[in-house]
Amino acid sequence: MTSKLTLFDLDHTLIPMDSDYEWNAFTTTLGWHDPVEFNRRNDDFYEQYKAGTLDIFEYVHFATQALCAQGAVKAEAAHAKFMASVVQQAIQPQARALVQQHQAAGDAVLIVTATNEFVTRPIAKAFGVPELIAIQLARDPQSGWFNGEIAGTPSFREGKVTRVEQWLTERGLRWDQVESTFYSDSMNDLSLLEKVTHPVATNPEERLRALALERGWRILELFSNDSTLS
Repeated sequence: MTSKLTLFDLDHTLIPMDSDYEWNAFTTTLGWHDPVEFNRRNDDFYEQYKAGTLDIFEYVHFATQALCAQGAVKAEAAHAKFMASVVQQAIQPQARALVQQHQAAGDAVLIVTATNEFVTRPIAKAFGVPELIAIQLARDPQSGWFNGEIAGTPSFREGKVTRVEQWLTERGLRWDQVESTFYSDSMNDLSLLEKVTHPVATNPEERLRALALERGWRILELFSNDSTLS
């Protein structure tokens, strides 16, 4: 029997923004960073991500420095404000409806993102998705809080395939036992798009749009007025 598995990228796919970038911008307003230098480096990393040249280990170390320094209580309070003032305002009803459509059909639904688990776990919860594959942050053995390093395989580029395969293996499944769909906007996710049964280029960047048209993949403009599939 074939099970149905639906995977969603998060940033610019289910939400019309980059949650990691916006979280860093938000914490800058709280005085966690030197705004000029941090924003300069943050913008540089974001351009590297779009160009497909990002060193994910270097970026996560940079992006979580203030998070690590602030500690759990301050960080979690700040994230609650971030959810209320930024994320909840960005979640659109058609994105919720798409997730709920797959859940109602009985699909196993996962969000698979290259943004770290601290930033994205509450966002996945807001979508009603308990299954999240995100970059896992290592913890200091003494404090129990994050230390700026990545634990395990980062769910970034080819690492997304690895992490989904681990998820399947833990449930006694293989790729050929699931009918899989993956929604993504980014060429960084090409490996996983090529792996699934049904790739869906969602709000795609220009390079992915061109590739999807060439290969006959579905294209979903989720944030347009009619959210049409083509």
